[in-house]
Amino acid sequence: MQNYRIAVLKGDGIGPEIVEQAQRVLDCTAKKFEFTVAYTTALLGGCAIDATGTALPQETIDTCKASDAVLLGAVGGPKWDVLPGNQRPETGLLGIRKALGLFANLRPAVIFEPLRGASPIRPDIIGSSLDIMVVRELTGGIYFGERGTKQVDGVEAAYDTEMYSVPEIERIARVGFDMARKRNGRLCSVDKANVLDSSRLWRKTVTRIGEEEYPDVALSHMYVDNCAMQLVRNPGQFDVIVTSNLFGDILSDEASMISGSIGMLASASLGAENPGMYEPIHGSAPDIAGQGIANPLATILSVAMMLRYSLNQPQAASAIEAAVDAALRQARTPDLKEEGLKTVSCEEMGTLVCELL
Repeated sequence: MQNYRIAVLKGDGIGPEIVEQAQRVLDCTAKKFEFTVAYTTALLGGCAIDATGTALPQETIDTCKASDAVLLGAVGGPKWDVLPGNQRPETGLLGIRKALGLFANLRPAVIFEPLRGASPIRPDIIGSSLDIMVVRELTGGIYFGERGTKQVDGVEAAYDTEMYSVPEIERIARVGFDMARKRNGRLCSVDKANVLDSSRLWRKTVTRIGEEEYPDVALSHMYVDNCAMQLVRNPGQFDVIVTSNLFGDILSDEASMISGSIGMLASASLGAENPGMYEPIHGSAPDIAGQGIANPLATILSVAMMLRYSLNQPQAASAIEAAVDAALRQARTPDLKEEGLKTVSCEEMGTLVCELL
């Protein structure tokens, strides 16, 4: 029987609540599909700062590297906002991505049929279905570039630097092309090449990779501002989107709202060698932490992505996705409540998904 080692980083806010339900669903899935899971818990983010004085202890890095996959809840909260920027919980998240070499972030935006009415987009715009994959570069760009504050002409100023090398662009482009090849054969590369030098290099490199290595994939280019508009005007035109760290962060959140709730969107962060990391795209929601009303479905769907991309258990992944779809037809957490359907707690939603597996 196959055994998998999972590093669990519960994080802050609602993180522990939603991760607990995701683990319950993974345990139920393991029993049904006859594999076993062993968990090792480690600290990341605000809880790590409180316990060790740093957002990313070395022990956490070691634990993650020794695992087959990493499950993360969420990090951050107002409690730590008084800290300098380089000491806040979010630095732990950036740090673990860098330490594990997780350069590709996959963020699917899928609308479940029971949530069609929850989408802010008109049904005629959504069409028969919606299934977009946003491939975001994760360890380069403005989030990792040179930054600082200084005095300019006697006033305080701040700067952040966007920089990409050709190898960084090549490797994320290949992830996008490979994903498009497995799906519907269409890749849209998003940049701001009419203004930014980094985007001009991005576009030139992606175009070359497409011509040399992926002639069977239809490549298009789009400016990021136009893409933001097109996602709400005609989302069905997109199959796979590949873009930079900053643009991907923004566009994937926008795409998530088309699905009805940011509480429904999972993500996978993958690298070349180390284990992948799986997490919901939403934040730690400290305003509802401890109330038992958080939506665990994005974290549960992140477990499905883990099973598909890191653990080679595609049937188990599909079973979880089907169970989530079935659960949404019976009950909702408060963020998705709908007349005629039972409103349930975070734990009750986890129980329902387990029962429907």
